[in-house]
Amino acid sequence: MSDPIETSTSSSNSAKEPSPNPLSLLHPRREPFEHGLLPIPKLVFTDPTQSLIPLKQSLLSSSDTTTRRVDSASLSESLQISLDHARLVLDTLASVLHSDSDPVFSSKPEDIDSVAADVHDLLLFLYIQSYKKLLPRTHKDSAAVADVWPSTSAFDGYLSALSPLQLVRSNSRRLMPSQADEEAHQLSYLQKHLANILSLLAEPVEGEGEGEESLVLTMDRFEHLGFLIQFDDKGSGGTQLSQHAPFFANSDPDMPAVPVPAAQVHDWLLQNIASALEHISERASLKENGPASASDQDVAMADACTTSIKASPSARGSSFIEGISKSSLVKQASDLKGSSVKAVRVEHCERVHVITAAKRICIANCRECVFFLGVNQRPLIVGDNHKLQVAPYNTFYAHLEEHMNDVGVEATINRWDEPLTLGVVDPHDSLSHPAGVSDVQAESAMRLDPDQFTNFLIPDWFGGESSGSTKGNPFPLPDVYSMAQQRNQKNLGEIKQLLREAPLEENRKRELSSALHVYFKDWLYASGNIRQLYCLQGD
Repeated sequence: MSDPIETSTSSSNSAKEPSPNPLSLLHPRREPFEHGLLPIPKLVFTDPTQSLIPLKQSLLSSSDTTTRRVDSASLSESLQISLDHARLVLDTLASVLHSDSDPVFSSKPEDIDSVAADVHDLLLFLYIQSYKKLLPRTHKDSAAVADVWPSTSAFDGYLSALSPLQLVRSNSRRLMPSQADEEAHQLSYLQKHLANILSLLAEPVEGEGEGEESLVLTMDRFEHLGFLIQFDDKGSGGTQLSQHAPFFANSDPDMPAVPVPAAQVHDWLLQNIASALEHISERASLKENGPASASDQDVAMADACTTSIKASPSARGSSFIEGISKSSLVKQASDLKGSSVKAVRVEHCERVHVITAAKRICIANCRECVFFLGVNQRPLIVGDNHKLQVAPYNTFYAHLEEHMNDVGVEATINRWDEPLTLGVVDPHDSLSHPAGVSDVQAESAMRLDPDQFTNFLIPDWFGGESSGSTKGNPFPLPDVYSMAQQRNQKNLGEIKQLLREAPLEENRKRELSSALHVYFKDWLYASGNIRQLYCLQGD
């Protein structure tokens, strides 16, 4: 980064070259791009600037004049969307927000609407709804791997990129975008749209007309860019974004910083983006000549026959589950610790059991999966899904409540059985879709039969769980599931008692025991629960 400039009115040439130090490189924040995109057509603007500038005026006029915050009712009226969708926008924004000093960041789920969202954060959130995701490259022999999904769909050719088995059979990492690919794609998007984004945050100088050259950014408005960008790919460690900018760095906290021309901010950010893209390109060229890095992998892929699942040190972060087939996976609250990671996204999974405690979950393009949920917001279901089931959270470990407190998950609020379905088509992909498909609603999830509900035991292999305070499932079970468990436990106890008291000779008892083992093994395979035993096996 260049040396700090003396005044805010100095020429932008004072900051010609960003520092080559990788720790000071600019990075896009992955949270809004991975967890903040909503497939609601009315949020995707063909020309975001032309639509959002008048919307900005509408929101400002309807917001509190001192706080400049917008609630769901005002948002619903301004965007002409339902109240449910407006609340979803605020909930989603709160879960991907960058600033822990914003009151909505730490609000309880039931208070988000009353606290409301900052207008400028909301505008940036709405702007990036125009972002198009980077798609995997198609397989050169797609016919050879076309029979892997359990059922077909009229939209498979348009919506389903690759199934789990396609990923395994086709050397998936060469087809799926790496973290570096996605980061470069996000930076290129910001590079292209930066002028428009700044125009939403900037304000004109009084008496100097309304042209672009008269627009300035205050330090407070500049800080809102932290929603989209950061320095150091692990976040700025509590450092405000303005402290990385030469025109705001070392500003006197007791004196308001002088506003900076938007053109100067634009030039400085473009230089930093160009340096970051160049750095990514150099790393990519080095990787082409070296062995594959483990950091490129998201979640280890499981074949349909071998079901050993391990969560790798994922480049995406442990809140992203993608492309897993026929397995059980537990996402603990400890996996979700962090100032902004409060969401879980499960995508392109087949016949998987997912157990998670989080603020929110998004399920996309999954088939025959069961989700045991402890979530404070309605589960969001989008894309081409089939035969999904939801059930209440069913496990615990000694430090669960401690980890839930760290990320703000409330055990008293569990909306596991209130799925919110959006469209089958994701407007953020770059695929072409047949006419009329965009109006089709995603298939919702059914409640799991209470008689099929079982608790999941997390083994304490290392003996370190006893120090925690959690002694049971912190999420209360609904009565129908609790009664089913009690009934099953009672039936099991009666059967055990009958077997113990049965007047059988020893050889007959051994025959009975063998028969029970055979039937139990048959049940394990028939129900699919055998894979839970496979998951417990070590290498």
